[in-house]
Amino acid sequence: MRRAFAVGFALFLCVAAPSFAEWTLTKIGGRDYVPLDNVAVFYGLGGVRREGNSATMEMGPRSLKGSANSVEFYINRLKFNLSYPVAEHEGRLWMSRMDLTKVLEPVLRPSKIKGAERIDTIVLDPGHGGHDKGALSSFGYEKDFSLDVCQRARMLLMQAGYKVVMTRNTDIFVSLSDRVRFANQYSNALFISIHFNSGGTGTGLETYTLAPRGVPSMMADGPRISDLDPCPGHVNDAENIALATATHAAMVMRSRMTDRGIKRARFVVIRDITLPGVLIEGGFLSNNYDARLIATPTYRQQMANSVVQAVQNYRRAVGTQIGEVVARHEGPRVETNTPMLRATPSANDAQPTVITPTAPAN
Repeated sequence: MRRAFAVGFALFLCVAAPSFAEWTLTKIGGRDYVPLDNVAVFYGLGGVRREGNSATMEMGPRSLKGSANSVEFYINRLKFNLSYPVAEHEGRLWMSRMDLTKVLEPVLRPSKIKGAERIDTIVLDPGHGGHDKGALSSFGYEKDFSLDVCQRARMLLMQAGYKVVMTRNTDIFVSLSDRVRFANQYSNALFISIHFNSGGTGTGLETYTLAPRGVPSMMADGPRISDLDPCPGHVNDAENIALATATHAAMVMRSRMTDRGIKRARFVVIRDITLPGVLIEGGFLSNNYDARLIATPTYRQQMANSVVQAVQNYRRAVGTQIGEVVARHEGPRVETNTPMLRATPSANDAQPTVITPTAPAN
């Protein structure tokens, strides 16, 4: 059943609206959906331009693009994977109310996020470690590449005035629950977990953030009863997707790797933390092209630069000011605008190197 409703100060789940607007809400497949033409008007993007199953809405540098029966959705040309596919109904394209409130609103208007904390601490989480080697390529193990990226990012973030802590500093095994306990000690903080992918012929970059309550994990075979369970990380749903957007955009802009999009999952380290967090997959070690790039110090430094840019962009986007921590810092400036890697490494690029593991701490 369709019904019209007015939105003034609040847009769905208490999201502030710029002006009085009227929305159409309808049930599709038992879920609430809103039409994309309402979305376009509300966010000042004019009308919806249809081309077959696809729809584009744009005004200046801002744009939205999606297709019927697909979860792939582009916001300002950055790829997102929605919780539910865009639906076609009565000649119009519709977006789920869940995706409107949990993706589109915090991404397009991050400054409206309520209660975003002042950020002065970054928790870096190098994936795997010790006997848990992670993915493997002919150039080395995931555990060593992830640690190297975090060590590089740590130096840059400290130069930028942030307090930086790491769930591991050497090649040791740290359980997922211990990583969560460690991260949850900190307030006014962000959590960034660094990993590399593996599997089939996959290639490119992915950024994961916690699936909202009731939304299936994209890493699961389908919906589960446990999807309805509340998780500690759900208190930061809006901050999580804003951080994921800043992180993925920085990664994609600095690399010509395939944009596989921002995705939703319930990995323990993003499910159980009480601070905003993301998990980055910086390429596929099972893919020869990706693996060669990952094995170069140039690429790992680029990832580290992306982490710094993501943190700075997130801080500005949510409107939190940590000038007392960062702006007054008299240390060296952090250069985060290094050129993107070329599509194919040239003779002048750093060559792949096998990472030598750091000795475990006593």
